[in-house]
Amino acid sequence: MSTAFVALGSNLSKREEYLSEAIDLLDGHEAIRVSKRSSVYETEPVGYVDQQDFLNMVVQVETSLSADQLLDQCQQIEQELGRKRIVEWGPRTIDLDILLFDDEHMTKEHLTVPHPHMHERAFVMVPLVDVAPTIQIPALHQTAQEILDGLPDEEVRSMRVWGEI
Repeated sequence: MSTAFVALGSNLSKREEYLSEAIDLLDGHEAIRVSKRSSVYETEPVGYVDQQDFLNMVVQVETSLSADQLLDQCQQIEQELGRKRIVEWGPRTIDLDILLFDDEHMTKEHLTVPHPHMHERAFVMVPLVDVAPTIQIPALHQTAQEILDGLPDEEVRSMRVWGEI
Protein backbone atom coordinates (compact mmCIF):
# COMPACT_ATOMS: atom_id res chain seq x y z
CA MET A 1 0.00 0.00 0.00
CA SER A 2 1.10 3.52 -0.76
CA THR A 3 0.35 6.69 1.16
CA ALA A 4 -0.69 9.80 -0.72
CA PHE A 5 -1.89 13.26 0.23
CA VAL A 6 -4.58 14.91 -1.87
CA ALA A 7 -5.60 18.57 -1.70
CA LEU A 8 -9.27 19.37 -2.28
CA GLY A 9 -10.76 22.75 -3.10
CA SER A 10 -14.17 24.10 -4.11
CA ASN A 11 -15.67 27.54 -4.59
CA LEU A 12 -18.91 27.02 -6.48
CA SER A 13 -22.40 26.49 -5.13
CA LYS A 14 -22.49 24.12 -2.16
CA ARG A 15 -18.73 23.98 -1.58
CA GLU A 16 -18.87 21.71 1.46
CA GLU A 17 -21.08 19.22 -0.38
CA TYR A 18 -18.57 18.95 -3.22
CA LEU A 19 -15.76 18.34 -0.73
CA SER A 20 -17.81 15.73 1.10
CA GLU A 21 -18.86 13.97 -2.11
CA ALA A 22 -15.29 13.90 -3.39
CA ILE A 23 -14.07 12.32 -0.13
CA ASP A 24 -16.89 9.76 -0.28
CA LEU A 25 -15.98 8.90 -3.88
CA LEU A 26 -12.29 8.53 -3.01
CA ASP A 27 -13.07 6.40 0.03
CA GLY A 28 -15.66 4.40 -1.90
CA HIS A 29 -13.10 3.21 -4.44
CA GLU A 30 -12.03 -0.36 -3.72
CA ALA A 31 -8.33 0.53 -3.85
CA ILE A 32 -8.43 3.77 -1.82
CA ARG A 33 -9.02 4.39 1.87
CA VAL A 34 -9.18 7.90 3.31
CA SER A 35 -7.24 7.62 6.57
CA LYS A 36 -7.02 11.26 7.76
CA ARG A 37 -8.75 14.57 7.03
CA SER A 38 -7.66 18.09 7.81
CA SER A 39 -9.93 20.82 9.00
CA VAL A 40 -11.62 22.79 6.23
CA TYR A 41 -10.29 26.30 5.60
CA GLU A 42 -11.91 29.19 3.80
CA THR A 43 -9.43 31.07 1.65
CA GLU A 44 -9.36 33.89 -0.84
CA PRO A 45 -8.69 32.91 -4.47
CA VAL A 46 -5.14 33.00 -5.83
CA GLY A 47 -4.24 33.90 -9.41
CA TYR A 48 -7.65 34.67 -10.91
CA VAL A 49 -9.17 36.64 -8.02
CA ASP A 50 -12.57 37.66 -9.45
CA GLN A 51 -14.38 34.68 -7.92
CA GLN A 52 -15.82 33.39 -4.65
CA ASP A 53 -13.69 32.23 -1.72
CA PHE A 54 -12.59 28.61 -1.64
CA LEU A 55 -13.00 25.86 0.89
CA ASN A 56 -9.72 23.89 1.03
CA MET A 57 -8.59 20.78 2.84
CA VAL A 58 -6.17 17.84 2.57
CA VAL A 59 -6.82 14.13 2.97
CA GLN A 60 -4.35 11.34 3.52
CA VAL A 61 -5.15 8.17 1.59
CA GLU A 62 -3.82 4.64 1.61
CA THR A 63 -4.00 3.08 -1.84
CA SER A 64 -2.90 0.12 -3.91
CA LEU A 65 -3.12 2.30 -7.02
CA SER A 66 -0.08 3.79 -8.73
CA ALA A 67 0.32 7.57 -8.74
CA ASP A 68 -0.95 7.67 -12.34
CA GLN A 69 -3.98 5.56 -11.47
CA LEU A 70 -4.75 7.76 -8.46
CA LEU A 71 -4.55 10.82 -10.70
CA ASP A 72 -6.97 9.16 -13.15
CA GLN A 73 -9.38 8.50 -10.26
CA CYS A 74 -9.09 12.10 -9.01
CA GLN A 75 -9.82 13.43 -12.50
CA GLN A 76 -12.77 11.07 -12.85
CA ILE A 77 -14.19 12.39 -9.55
CA GLU A 78 -13.70 15.98 -10.76
CA GLN A 79 -15.58 15.15 -13.94
CA GLU A 80 -18.35 13.33 -12.08
CA LEU A 81 -18.84 16.37 -9.84
CA GLY A 82 -19.08 18.74 -12.81
CA ARG A 83 -15.60 20.28 -12.96
CA LYS A 84 -15.18 22.45 -16.04
CA ARG A 85 -11.74 23.78 -16.98
CA ILE A 86 -12.65 27.10 -18.60
CA VAL A 87 -10.46 29.70 -16.87
CA GLU A 88 -7.02 28.80 -15.49
CA TRP A 89 -7.23 29.04 -11.67
CA GLY A 90 -10.90 29.89 -12.18
CA PRO A 91 -14.03 28.83 -10.32
CA ARG A 92 -14.55 25.11 -9.85
CA THR A 93 -16.97 22.69 -8.30
CA ILE A 94 -14.06 20.56 -7.10
CA ASP A 95 -10.31 20.38 -7.57
CA LEU A 96 -8.26 17.38 -6.46
CA ASP A 97 -4.46 17.63 -6.59
CA ILE A 98 -2.03 14.91 -5.60
CA LEU A 99 0.51 16.61 -3.35
CA LEU A 100 2.65 13.67 -2.30
CA PHE A 101 2.79 9.99 -3.18
CA ASP A 102 5.02 7.97 -0.85
CA ASP A 103 8.54 9.39 -1.14
CA GLU A 104 8.32 9.63 -4.90
CA HIS A 105 9.78 12.49 -6.86
CA MET A 106 8.53 12.37 -10.45
CA THR A 107 7.93 14.71 -13.33
CA LYS A 108 5.70 13.49 -16.11
CA GLU A 109 3.71 15.34 -18.74
CA HIS A 110 0.49 15.02 -16.73
CA LEU A 111 1.74 14.56 -13.13
CA THR A 112 4.45 16.10 -10.97
CA VAL A 113 5.02 14.78 -7.45
CA PRO A 114 5.56 16.49 -5.09
CA HIS A 115 3.09 19.04 -6.41
CA PRO A 116 5.33 21.75 -7.91
CA HIS A 117 3.72 24.71 -6.11
CA MET A 118 2.56 23.18 -2.84
CA HIS A 119 5.38 24.73 -0.81
CA GLU A 120 4.35 28.23 -1.96
CA ARG A 121 0.71 28.04 -0.86
CA ALA A 122 -0.64 28.41 2.66
CA PHE A 123 -4.00 27.02 1.49
CA VAL A 124 -2.17 23.74 0.84
CA MET A 125 0.43 23.72 3.60
CA VAL A 126 -1.87 24.64 6.52
CA PRO A 127 -4.22 21.67 5.98
CA LEU A 128 -1.28 19.37 5.13
CA VAL A 129 0.28 20.24 8.50
CA ASP A 130 -3.06 19.33 10.12
CA VAL A 131 -2.69 15.74 8.95
CA ALA A 132 1.10 15.26 8.67
CA PRO A 133 3.25 18.02 10.21
CA THR A 134 6.45 15.94 10.24
CA ILE A 135 6.23 14.46 6.75
CA GLN A 136 9.35 15.13 4.70
CA ILE A 137 8.74 16.81 1.36
CA PRO A 138 10.95 15.05 -1.22
CA ALA A 139 13.52 17.26 -2.95
CA LEU A 140 12.91 20.14 -0.52
CA HIS A 141 14.45 18.30 2.44
CA GLN A 142 12.06 19.97 4.86
CA THR A 143 9.05 18.86 6.82
CA ALA A 144 5.60 20.22 6.06
CA GLN A 145 5.77 22.23 9.30
CA GLU A 146 9.15 23.74 8.39
CA ILE A 147 7.81 24.82 5.00
CA LEU A 148 4.70 26.31 6.60
CA ASP A 149 6.87 28.19 9.10
CA GLY A 150 8.71 29.77 6.16
CA LEU A 151 5.59 31.13 4.43
CA PRO A 152 4.63 34.80 4.87
CA ASP A 153 2.81 35.36 8.18
CA GLU A 154 0.00 37.38 6.57
CA GLU A 155 -0.73 34.55 4.14
CA VAL A 156 -0.91 31.96 6.92
CA ARG A 157 -3.03 34.26 9.13
CA SER A 158 -5.47 34.77 6.23
CA MET A 159 -6.50 31.12 6.53
CA ARG A 160 -9.90 30.90 8.25
CA VAL A 161 -11.01 27.63 9.85
CA TRP A 162 -14.41 26.88 8.31
CA GLY A 163 -15.11 23.59 10.08
CA GLU A 164 -14.88 19.84 9.59
CA ILE A 165 -16.15 17.38 6.99
